[in-house]
Amino acid sequence: MSSDSTPEPPGWQRPGFVPLPDYREYPPDEMLSRARAFHAELSRRRTVRDFDPRGVPREIIEQCLLTAGTAPSGAHRQPWRFVVVSDSDIKRQIREAAEAEEREFYAERAPKEWLEALAPLGTDADKPFLETAPYLIAIFAERYGVAGDGKHLQNYYVTESVGIATGMLIAALHHAGLATLTHTPSPMGFLNELLGRPKNERPFLLLVVGYPAADARVPDLQRKPLDDIAAFR
Repeated sequence: MSSDSTPEPPGWQRPGFVPLPDYREYPPDEMLSRARAFHAELSRRRTVRDFDPRGVPREIIEQCLLTAGTAPSGAHRQPWRFVVVSDSDIKRQIREAAEAEEREFYAERAPKEWLEALAPLGTDADKPFLETAPYLIAIFAERYGVAGDGKHLQNYYVTESVGIATGMLIAALHHAGLATLTHTPSPMGFLNELLGRPKNERPFLLLVVGYPAADARVPDLQRKPLDDIAAFR
């Protein structure tokens, strides 16, 4: 409990201060080498839509989730919640619900400009990967915490915090040797119902995880060069 008697969410501890642990400084040439190697590693990452149904050891997913959990967050509230789905029946229900939303999106809600932007990627309302891939990770953003007495507690920079954790999760899964696909059917409220999540959690993203299919193909895309994404002053 904090000094002003404000209750805290279960499992949350107000941090104290300790000496910076495990910081490692490298010579500049080694820093540059490490930065180049990490860029080369992540440059190989591609979003795929064709997955191999082979299973993936759960421990690998757990370790990648622990990596995601090291992300910074507003006031250290850690407002991310990851629900890992491998059950075939639940995956089927998620696919059915997602495709229903996607069909309405493509037929009625999507602006023409959006559909034109998506056309080169070959996406449509059919989402077989939601059943084929061994894992779906539903990522939720905890809009507010709940103390032991039921009081609502403010979380801060929720979207930013969950976005950072999601990016770190994608990088960790790629580094482990797995492929991913970010899927955001809109709206995603069906995930709360299917996965039994409380109303203070908002679906953020559905991450499809597994091995790419042997015949997987991806769009021939180019990433923007440094001058187009960064400025130095």
